[in-house]
Amino acid sequence: MKRIFLGVGAAGLLAAGWMLAGCSAVPKRTDFAEESRTAFAAASARPTVAAGSEAERQAIERVKRFLGNWSEATIREQTAQVYAPDAYLNDTLKTLRGADQIRDYFLETAENAESLTVEFADVTRAADGAYYFRWVMDVRMKKVAAGETIRTPGITLVRFDEQGRVLIHQDYWDSAAGLWEHVPVLGRGIRTIKARL
Repeated sequence: MKRIFLGVGAAGLLAAGWMLAGCSAVPKRTDFAEESRTAFAAASARPTVAAGSEAERQAIERVKRFLGNWSEATIREQTAQVYAPDAYLNDTLKTLRGADQIRDYFLETAENAESLTVEFADVTRAADGAYYFRWVMDVRMKKVAAGETIRTPGITLVRFDEQGRVLIHQDYWDSAAGLWEHVPVLGRGIRTIKARL
C-alpha cells in the first residue's frame, strides 16, 4: 500500500510539474532551425577560403587543433585566431555571438570539465562552402556522471571567412546522451522517456 501511495504521489508531482511548465509565461518554440539558417545565409554572402587552397588547409587544421584538446590557456590565447569577431556558435546547449562570448563560454566549460578531448574522423567540404567535421568527444565533468568519461559522436558544420576564421559553428550531437541523461533526477526522467519511445 505504501508503495502504491508513493507511486501515485510521485506521478501527481510529475503531472503537476508538467502542468506548471505548460502554463509557463515562457513562449513555446517550435522552430529551432531559423536562427541557424539566418546566420548561415548571412555568412554565405561573405567571401570564404578557396577550396583546395593553403588557407583552407590551415583553417581546417586550426579548428581541429583548437577543439581537439582544450585547455584554459589555449582558449584564452587562440579563440580570437580561430573565430571571427562576429562568429555564430550553437552547440545545442547555447547559442552565442562573437568571439568574446564564445571564449567566455569555452572557459566556463573548461573550468567545469576534468578533461575534454575531440577526435576527428574526417572533414568534408560541401558544395555550398560549408565544412562538416565528424568527431567523437570524450568529456569528464567534475559534477556530472561522478567523474566518468562520457563519449558521444557528433558533427560540426563550419563556415569560414576569407581569413580562415570560423563564422558559423553549428554542432549536431546528442546532448541528452552527452550531458542531460547524467544530471541527477533530470537524467532519470530523460532515460525513462527514451525507454518508452
